[in-house]
Amino acid sequence: MDIILLERIEKLGGIGDVVTVKNGFARNYLLPNNKALRANDANRKLFEANRAKIEADNAERRTAAEGRAKDIDGKQVVLIRQASNTGQLYGSVSVRDIVDALVEDGAANITKAMIELERPIKSLGLFDVKVRLHPEVTVTVGVNVARSPDEAEMQSQGIDVIAAMFEEEQAEAAAAALEPDSEDEYDDATPPSEVAAEEAPAADEGEEA
Repeated sequence: MDIILLERIEKLGGIGDVVTVKNGFARNYLLPNNKALRANDANRKLFEANRAKIEADNAERRTAAEGRAKDIDGKQVVLIRQASNTGQLYGSVSVRDIVDALVEDGAANITKAMIELERPIKSLGLFDVKVRLHPEVTVTVGVNVARSPDEAEMQSQGIDVIAAMFEEEQAEAAAAALEPDSEDEYDDATPPSEVAAEEAPAADEGEEA
């Protein structure tokens, strides 16, 4: 389907461009969200008649988005989740979770449609997530997924908490292997000299030294 773009669409074009897209993409997303018009003669005339206003409105929204971007770009939010010892979450972090965290952290008017998350987050760690405040204004926020505030702080400092935990467990296991089974192990042990004496064959009675 041929359409006229009413705003910049990544990988398609800018305002006023006539492009060809799949019918489903146009009908299910672009047209109902007022991002494009069908490219027929009537709509071409309508667009040209309103072009100046469309471009002015877009510029106003872009300027507002650029102002907001300064407060949001580089922001990091912490999400506490349960996870296995391998770092896999019991569940996942969704777009809604990220929106709620940003809003709670003071980033107002963030919607799910602004969050660009290719797939849900399913492991602990730091993740960069794009937030599109306007078709021409995108910022990046950090999502710190951890099992506790302490682990979140470690991750923010660049520490791999799973690797650190594994190393700690290895060190504890090595230390345990070097320790006696109990505190009395050596106290109760029979001295080697006595063991040798007990195991030596008894001398025959009357045998001369």
